[in-house]
Amino acid sequence: MSEKPTRFHALDAFRGLTIALMILVNTPGDWGHVYAPLLHADWHGWTPTDLVFPFFLFIVGSAMFFAFKKINYQASSEAIGKVIKRSILMFLIGFGLNLYNFFAIGLEEVRIMGVLQRIGLCYLVASLLILYCNQKQLYIACLAILTGYYFIFLLFGGAEPFGLENSIIQTVDLAILGEAHMYGGFGIPFDPEGVLSTLPAVVNVVFGFEATRRLSQIKDFNVAVQQLVLWGLAIVGVGYFVSLLMPINKNIWSSSYVIFTSGAALLLLALFVWLIDLKGKMSIAKPWQVYGLNPLFIYCLSWIWAATYWAIPMGETAEGKTLTFYTYLWQQLLPIFSEKMASLVFAIAHVVLFWAISYYLYKKKIIIKI
Repeated sequence: MSEKPTRFHALDAFRGLTIALMILVNTPGDWGHVYAPLLHADWHGWTPTDLVFPFFLFIVGSAMFFAFKKINYQASSEAIGKVIKRSILMFLIGFGLNLYNFFAIGLEEVRIMGVLQRIGLCYLVASLLILYCNQKQLYIACLAILTGYYFIFLLFGGAEPFGLENSIIQTVDLAILGEAHMYGGFGIPFDPEGVLSTLPAVVNVVFGFEATRRLSQIKDFNVAVQQLVLWGLAIVGVGYFVSLLMPINKNIWSSSYVIFTSGAALLLLALFVWLIDLKGKMSIAKPWQVYGLNPLFIYCLSWIWAATYWAIPMGETAEGKTLTFYTYLWQQLLPIFSEKMASLVFAIAHVVLFWAISYYLYKKKIIIKI
């Protein structure tokens, strides 16, 4: 029987891989030339890219297990105060990134919501649930969230409750955020990280917390792999079954999407536990552990870096539009690669660049906490 260390190395690797994937899918050379697996599904359905953000929330929940262990998973005024402060800080940093990005690319209105904003809100709600509920109550709360979210669409969703236009989540976001402060990439104001759709995302965080809690109780890596695979397959199956009622859809963060992506996270984690903790392939773990030391900082840095590229003018295109440094860099790869491959190489180059920065911080043992 293999004795379990204080924490699985696979969890660190899982966290680092997730950050690398976020940079890969967020930094193509040109959004018009991207291989299909690196794009989000247009609406219903999923691609590998649609797994990345839920995986990020999963690792947030996993990290919470270790953080709350210090307070024995008990609520106190001090603990709740720290949770609230950290949630507000994450939200404000995310909004600050939007401010910088909108300034850099010349957009007129500032989007309120975003990735870090959603993480901050999910962290807050999930923390309160975990600290105030026992295990049974936590499961009931998550089931109530996913079930209630489904019925909100049925009751208030109109003729096409899960469609893009006139959905209940669009209605709520328009009322709270206002049209000018919502994402406009769908051709209409619709925010894929909106207010109402953040509620089911809380369950992704709880899944990460619970998976880590269960792993911490297992003393044999073989058993850990077996249970992760069994639970992962079962939960993916449940996700597909629920999709018959509410389609898998990242943009509305459907209940089936929450369940499916959480099961997928367990399956990927099972692979990492098998390779790294059971088979001892630490050479696989090391690069991702480097990336996972400062995940939120590296994510923020990658955002600022790319936004700065967009802010630097490099003349005009043949169509008379401003040529930015971002596009200029991508175009330097076109004599060597096809358009899509050049876009991918550009993204991979930035994954390597931010890994090098992460490695420097790793070697210096610098941890930048948010």
